[in-house]
Amino acid sequence: MARHLITSALPYINGIKHLGNLVGSQLPADLYARYLRGRGHEVMFICATDEHGTPAELAAAKTGEPVAEYCRRMHAEQSKLAEGFGLSFDHYGRSSSPQNHRLTQHFAGRLDAAGLIREVSEKQVYSNEDGRFLPDRYIEGTCPNCGYEKARGDQCENCTKQLDPTDLIDPRSAISGSTDLEVRETKHLFLRQSAMRDRIAEWIDSKTDWPVLTTSIAKKWLFDGDGLQDRGITRDLDWGVPVQKGDQAWPGMEGKVFYVWFDAPIEYIGATAEWAEAQGGDWERWWRTDKGAEDVTYTQFMGKDNVPFHTLGFPVTIMGSGEPWKLVDYIKSFNYLTYDGGQFSTSQGRGVFMDDALDLLPADYWRWWLLSHAPESGDSEFTWENFQQSVNKDLADVLGNFVSRVTKFCRSKFGEAVPDGAAWGDAERELASAITRRVRAYEAQMDRMEIRKAAAELRAIWVLGNEYLQAAAPWATFKEDPDRAAMQVRLGLNLIGLYAVLSAPFLPFTAARLREAMNSSAAWPDDVDAALTALPPGHAFTVPDNLFAKITDDQRDEWSERFSGVRG
Repeated sequence: MARHLITSALPYINGIKHLGNLVGSQLPADLYARYLRGRGHEVMFICATDEHGTPAELAAAKTGEPVAEYCRRMHAEQSKLAEGFGLSFDHYGRSSSPQNHRLTQHFAGRLDAAGLIREVSEKQVYSNEDGRFLPDRYIEGTCPNCGYEKARGDQCENCTKQLDPTDLIDPRSAISGSTDLEVRETKHLFLRQSAMRDRIAEWIDSKTDWPVLTTSIAKKWLFDGDGLQDRGITRDLDWGVPVQKGDQAWPGMEGKVFYVWFDAPIEYIGATAEWAEAQGGDWERWWRTDKGAEDVTYTQFMGKDNVPFHTLGFPVTIMGSGEPWKLVDYIKSFNYLTYDGGQFSTSQGRGVFMDDALDLLPADYWRWWLLSHAPESGDSEFTWENFQQSVNKDLADVLGNFVSRVTKFCRSKFGEAVPDGAAWGDAERELASAITRRVRAYEAQMDRMEIRKAAAELRAIWVLGNEYLQAAAPWATFKEDPDRAAMQVRLGLNLIGLYAVLSAPFLPFTAARLREAMNSSAAWPDDVDAALTALPPGHAFTVPDNLFAKITDDQRDEWSERFSGVRG
């Protein structure tokens, strides 16, 4: 049994997340965690809300709540939605936790002692109308790289280029919209990333199995232009981790907080510490290589816009501390999911959001479409026509139809117990061999985190059962050879039990229904032949209700119109 640490990029606290956010990190991370648990491995799956910085302050200001109360409320809402989508976190933490505060200040102290932090006097945008400095996301303007007119002061979400607020063209306050801005001098701490460039480059070069998307973005920031630059890690904000060296004050940094992109990745560790405090576990065995983490495989999931921070900034923090912390082994990054010819956007309220989705249909409908269309090799586009087709053909016509036909036919002819009947023939042995090959291919794709290919293999396994059922035609066989028909149905019922196990990473709620209906607690099918005879004659089952309702043209058109504009 191997040990796997899995983290998903932290969703910002500022509102409900859309489907693009979901498929860009949390959902594929959950898929992988469920798969590994199903194979018998020990898994620690960690995520948290990213609660510091500008997004939280701006969102709280809009609702009129104190920012701490806003974050508490939104963490509860995001937790409920995560549960609704079946995200099986071992812990869903908060970056504002005491554990993360302590760890962030600890790392800052270690980095300073190592000579990797320097104090810089810099010019920063000040809003006369707002009466305050405007750090990063408090400033919007036109990106100097791609011309996107709604770029933020830390990064352009259109081209992913990291920016400084003073880089923006025609800047304006994100608080008031005022253009009455001026540049004033202030002091901040900078992480000396440039001093770690060679070490980071050597580490990234050693990761020959990483996705091209991940390494290409990392190397772009390492080598393009002037190469890896030092990065400010403090901000003039009220909400965040106070700037300290461990438990000591940091002279000259009074009233400042650490930059959200410095403390947010540290929350992966902090959230595991939160889990340990709540559950009584040992978090260090997952994170400290001197405490047992040397045998842990650590995988991160994230959208491509998060890659620079996880391949550069966070590793600089970990390595630069000089302590034996666990570094990531594999980074699975994703392109963007677009929506009907445009972009999903939390800030602009475009697209289908997680709460909307669960109001429309059960989670497994969305999980299947999103994962089977995951934006791995390039951007993917959500359209209602494609969603309807995938739900109707894959879920209703293939998986749902097979389960319905087998269980209802058995009930009508043999009752609600697995029938006995004849022994397998050539057709059954050929089916078992074909399924074995597909299961091994499915495992290989899941091991490599090739999500779309894994979904295609799973669907192919469902199709094999349908093709067998259609060719065997037990409803016709029953008239001439009831024993053979009983055997065909027995195999069909065992296929349902197998489908429940294999489908659980993609469709956990449906898999649970199938397990309950088949009265089965089967483990992962290392031996497919054994799995296809696991339910013996006389084993009781129940006929499940219809697994998937088809999406009608009227529903498709209604939803397309309903979600065509800005979220209300």
